[in-house]
Amino acid sequence: MDSAHKHLFDRLERFYDAVPRDAARVEEHGALLLFVRDGAGFPFYARPRPGAPDSPSLAEVNAVRERQRELGLPEAFEWVHETTPDFLPVARSAGLGVLEAPLMVLDPRALPDPATFGDVPVRVLEPDAPDFAAAVAARRAVAAVAFAYGGTARGEAGPAQRDAAATELESAALDEERVRIADGRRISVLAGTPTEGALASGMAMRVDGVAEIAGVGVLPAARRRGLGAAVTATLARELLAAGVETVFLSAGSEEIARVYLRVGFRRIGTACIAEPAAVLS
Repeated sequence: MDSAHKHLFDRLERFYDAVPRDAARVEEHGALLLFVRDGAGFPFYARPRPGAPDSPSLAEVNAVRERQRELGLPEAFEWVHETTPDFLPVARSAGLGVLEAPLMVLDPRALPDPATFGDVPVRVLEPDAPDFAAAVAARRAVAAVAFAYGGTARGEAGPAQRDAAATELESAALDEERVRIADGRRISVLAGTPTEGALASGMAMRVDGVAEIAGVGVLPAARRRGLGAAVTATLARELLAAGVETVFLSAGSEEIARVYLRVGFRRIGTACIAEPAAVLS
């Protein structure tokens, strides 16, 4: 690995380690760190400990999985293959299925104007907007439907399924979203029309000069209209305007990665997501 790539992967490792820490406590299990969320919200995962002299062992993986079951957490592990290459065979030997997701970084010079992808407006959520709570609920509902029907193919699921998936957020979750957007740690966007409502959504998480775009999803009935690319480009533009130096994401498949290539992202490696094989099958 050349020095430029090593520096980039080191930056990503610091980001991955920092993101869960303001919402989770950290348990150390040898060469693995288990992030345990305090309160409701996204349940975190285990990752290799930065700076550990050795790759996580099978015994450590099994110990963490036992601890995750004890806590009622998903048996989930995440890491970057280029940073911890020896972990992939260990995870598989533990009976985990591993999603190898294209890890992509934005070339700012190649970022298109979001408007070139179509005429559906993309809105950046503002924490003081009167409809902020409804907008956050819509973003989550769009994502829930989009990820229930993965890929990029068009389908039948649309606004009716989105509305059925919408739930009112608890005040604590809404306050957390509002605070993180207000202080710049998070950006959320929605794409939609007055007649159809929200059709696509996405978000980004920021730590200092690094940000990850995540959760980009399009209702199946609205796919092939450039909405995923428009949402991603809008997020990337907002992040660059806020002074972010490194914008990255993990694509769920090679097919989805091709969408991000159109937005100016280039593959630099592989992000691994491991869960019990039955979960990923």
